[in-house]
Order: sequence, then structure tokens, then C-alpha cells
Amino acid sequence: MKRLLWLCLTTDFVALMTVVLGSWTRINGAGLTCPDWPLCHGRIIPLMTDGTLWEWTHRLLAFMVAPLTIALVAAAWPARRRSPFVGPTLAVILALFLAQVLLGAATVALGNAPFSVVLHWATAMAFIAAVSAMAVFAAASPSAGIAPLHDASGSSGRLRFVLLTTATIAFITMCIGAYVSASGAGLACLSIPQCAGNVIVHTPGEYVQMLHRAAAAATLIFAAAALALAWAGPASGRVRGTAAVGAALVCIQVLLGLLNVTLRLPMELREAHAVNAAFVFLAFFIATVFAALDEMANRPAFPLTPSGARQ
Repeated sequence: MKRLLWLCLTTDFVALMTVVLGSWTRINGAGLTCPDWPLCHGRIIPLMTDGTLWEWTHRLLAFMVAPLTIALVAAAWPARRRSPFVGPTLAVILALFLAQVLLGAATVALGNAPFSVVLHWATAMAFIAAVSAMAVFAAASPSAGIAPLHDASGSSGRLRFVLLTTATIAFITMCIGAYVSASGAGLACLSIPQCAGNVIVHTPGEYVQMLHRAAAAATLIFAAAALALAWAGPASGRVRGTAAVGAALVCIQVLLGLLNVTLRLPMELREAHAVNAAFVFLAFFIATVFAALDEMANRPAFPLTPSGARQ
């Protein structure tokens, strides 16, 4: 499973760099410097002027994800019999990869319309999350490094639910933020916590900006609850550590959001805000996967071998 693990990590890295560069390209206004697809100005290698370098490099990285995904599928296919999780995760990875290719073309055809940007970003992050889950399944057994957890109260189930809820809200917040950025509503509300000094908002930009803030507040609340449950209950070290990282990233995200409004959206802070949002979601998603595997490993009816397969 080591080969599969390294392929997952490499695919994750390249896919994440593709997402980061794609965000940077759009923030710099270079998202349509290649008006056609899959070529750029009708060429494989165009003239690198007027921001074309950013968009072309983004596409080059996206192209590199394809052979990595094919190699990942080839490595995961024989392992599907050794783990009940590999097969379904592999199907999700393939579906998301194909959807992302189509959405990439659609985003160009639609001129970076806000909804196409959000769908493109959301699918990319879901793909990275699925590959990350595959990496967890390939890395170790579900209970590696932990003692059996005695949980008669069912607190592990509650923790898993809160972690999953936090990851879901973080994903939604991230997607709303992508819409805010793509629609130019980043400065629709120039005061905090109110919008232009008002509680009631009127314009579409103000609505979506305040919705983003409400979702961010919900992410902060659930992140704190998840961290508290992880450290108060019978959670493994890997769940506690990942939840702690996620909670710390949420705090950084709030600070970045405040700085973006205060400093009027400098490009570097906008990019940092977008990238950190991705890490917040991934941290809580991976914590959820860890919690689910730990819970299954401690069920007598569902023992697992070190390779992750049923005995």
C-alpha cells in the first residue's frame, strides 16, 4: 500500500497547487487570458503575455493531475479487496475527476461566471478530499497507534457527527466565499460585524457577504465544539491533533477575513484567505475520517487487520 500512499500524496499536492494557482490567476484578473480550451489562443504553448503565464501554468498543472489519477486508479484497483473503503473511494475519485475536467472547460466557456467558478472550486476541493481519504486508508490501519476506546456513552459517535458537521459547514463557507470573490462582493460590507453600519442589508452583494460571515461564525462555533469533544472524550491522538490543527486554522481564517476587509482586499491576503479556507475544510474532513475509522476499529463486530481489511 506504500505505492498507493505516495501516489495519493503526490496527486494531492499537484491538485492543491492547481487549485491555489487557479485562485491566484482569477484574483489577478488573468482567468480569461486563455479564451479557448484546451488550447490557449489556438496554441499548445502561447505567448506568455498579459497574465497568460498564470492561466497556462494552471492548465499545465491540471493536465498533470490526469496521469497521476490514472496511476492512482491502477494502484488502488488491486487493493480494493483488502479494504472495504478503497473501492467506493476510488469510484468517487474517478467521478469527481471527470466532472472537474468538464467544469474546467465550462468555466472558460461561461467567462468565469460566479456559479461556474464556485462549482469548479467545490469539485476540485471534493476531489482533493477524496484523494486524502484514500491516502488515510493506504497509510495505516484504522486503529494504528491507539488503545481500544471504551465508549459506553456513545460520545465517539457524537464526536464524529460534530466533526462531519464542521467539515460540511467549512465546505459551504468556502464555496460562499468563492462566490463572494468571483462576483466582486468582497467589499460589499465595509464594517464588522454589521454591513455598512446596518443590520438589514439590501443589495445582492451585501446579502451574500453577510451570508458568508454567518457561515464563518457557524464554522468557528462548531470547530470549538469539535475540539472540546475531541479532548474531553475518548478520542485517539490523531483525531485530537487534526481537530486542534483545524481549530487553529479557523482562528487564522477569521483573522485573515478581518484583515481583508480592513485593508480593502490586497491580493496576497485574498489568496491566503482562499488557501487557508481549503486547509480548514481538509483538516476537519480528515479528522472525520480518522474518527470514523477509530470507531469502527473498536466495534467487536467489525474487526480490522493492520492493512485495513476485514478479518
